[in-house]
Amino acid sequence: MTARGKKKRIKGHRPAGGRVDSKRKGARDTRGLQLKGAQNRSSWETGTRGSAGGRHDNVGEDLYRESSIACKSRIKRENIVVYDVSATIDQCPTIIEENSPIVLRYKTPYFKASARVVMPPVPRNETWVVGWIQACTQMEFYNTYSDIGMSSWELPELRDGQVRAISDSDGVSYPWYGNTTETVTLAGPTAKPSRFTVSMNDNFYPSVTWAVPVSDSNVPLLTRIKRDQSFTTWLVALNAGTKEKILLQTIKWRMKVDIGVDPSRPLGSRATLTGRLQQDQPRVLTRMESIPPNALGRPNANDAQVLMWRPKRGAPLVVIPSK
Repeated sequence: MTARGKKKRIKGHRPAGGRVDSKRKGARDTRGLQLKGAQNRSSWETGTRGSAGGRHDNVGEDLYRESSIACKSRIKRENIVVYDVSATIDQCPTIIEENSPIVLRYKTPYFKASARVVMPPVPRNETWVVGWIQACTQMEFYNTYSDIGMSSWELPELRDGQVRAISDSDGVSYPWYGNTTETVTLAGPTAKPSRFTVSMNDNFYPSVTWAVPVSDSNVPLLTRIKRDQSFTTWLVALNAGTKEKILLQTIKWRMKVDIGVDPSRPLGSRATLTGRLQQDQPRVLTRMESIPPNALGRPNANDAQVLMWRPKRGAPLVVIPSK
């Protein structure tokens, strides 16, 4: 049994990052200026001719001219424009796969987040990275085997209240969730504001053994899978040299899975979803929430997790230790 899946992530398979287009037609920037959907985005991205026949700069540069921000060398929160923030979970049920006589697999819908950002000109000798940081803040993951006991993936420090969160980085790009569509790096000096989109997605795709994981028997005894996991996701601008962090957005989301299993039935017809078919949608907070230190560095959740066997009778047993 494993909760790691592809790329050794705690939630299993994570697809190659792709652009997540926002469906919102308009959003307000941090100073309350309305960006009116496709019309302004068109001039933002391609430029249009002004009434005097000269080149009309894009919306981002207009914003900076209006407030004289482009003249300031130090990057501050009020200098950064964030708009078209989108956070969703696909409105489809978890898919159960019973193709293997050894394991059951399930694939949850995707959590997706994206935002458009305008960064002011970056001073000489400075490098800024803008992107998504994610941490697991709560995890319950139990697989019940009849009346014999249950296996559970656990994060001991989080379970025991020693930390508030565990990094959910890919294990390479700390502190970032990933390093493809999830981040953009800006090396100074840059003469004009930089406009870009950062996006990420995430889901669970683990395997659970039909038989008791600490037994030599292959008899299917799995009767229930229950999972409840919470995450906080931050959009952050980070000075690569000084490590100064500017928080731009905070998102909270949760994924629940509840699967009932009748091991006496033929393979292919044993498991059914018993919980809600659709997930609650993420919450984009109106306030910034600070990032706990454990969300920024090693270990990530994949390396910190342990697989426990908790029998009805007898002492718990560590099946797979943390790395």
